[in-house]
Amino acid sequence: MVDPDGRAPAPEEPAGAGALVPVDDPADPRLEAFRSLNDPAGRRELEQREAIFVVEGRLGVDRLLEADHRIRSVLVDERKLGGAAGLVDAARARGATVYVASRQVVEATVGFSLHRGVVAVAERPVPADPAEVLAAAARGVPGGPAPVVAVMEGLNDHENIGALFRNAAAFGVAAVLGDPTCADPLYRRSVRVSMGHVLHVPFARLAPWPDGLELVRAAGFAVAALVPHPEAAAPGAPAVALAALPSWLDDDDERRWRGAAVLVGAEGPGLTPAAVTQADVLVTIPMAGGVDSVNVATAAAIAFHTLAGR
Repeated sequence: MVDPDGRAPAPEEPAGAGALVPVDDPADPRLEAFRSLNDPAGRRELEQREAIFVVEGRLGVDRLLEADHRIRSVLVDERKLGGAAGLVDAARARGATVYVASRQVVEATVGFSLHRGVVAVAERPVPADPAEVLAAAARGVPGGPAPVVAVMEGLNDHENIGALFRNAAAFGVAAVLGDPTCADPLYRRSVRVSMGHVLHVPFARLAPWPDGLELVRAAGFAVAALVPHPEAAAPGAPAVALAALPSWLDDDDERRWRGAAVLVGAEGPGLTPAAVTQADVLVTIPMAGGVDSVNVATAAAIAFHTLAGR
């Protein structure tokens, strides 16, 4: 069927589809959730108040669309609209409003040059119960390797957290847990560095700390603390090189461990003595002379890879 003027009618919008809205003013109040993304303090306050988080870039937003999070809105540079058509359609089909603006308006809104041209705002999930996350992780995959979880203490660098989550996804880590002082894994930079994997790896916070590590142990995970110098750490806990950890887990006479929990600390200070005393085993990564440590996300990745096929 055609209109009287000979043109085919526009396709009908699916019921419940989000609107496609052009905007030409960075001060538009509808863009408030996208404003000043490079202001960490202001963003923390806004995102806590509104219970939201931000995902930047087409790949990150694609992973967001694959997750269960409710997407509120998307802001797209008009130059990227054609290449992001599938993403825009998928977001609108989920009920999200899609705002389209010029490069200048987008940059003035977010506070920097948004090279990827796409940024989304989603509703922040309710914090997960660590006992439930650990129980699900402990079940593992039928017929698969023994499950591995990661536990972070004091990580406050968003890029390190994002890299750790990306590594966790790469090596099949079942969950990541953090102490109460760890930075927000859903902060924009963490999500971007993780390539969006932080949206799919289960996460929970352990409190009180470090007593919450007993919850990890109760779920059947041996707490394996990565330390550079085990002789200066916790007396009484056995110390093994990382390559020997799978055998230690299998041969431990006192416990029949369901899996391993890789415990890592922040850059510089490493794990606190209080956390190390909670460990079941102290683990070192052998290194060349003159080097006693590597980046925390790198150390975690090495441990994840060693344990992945156990």
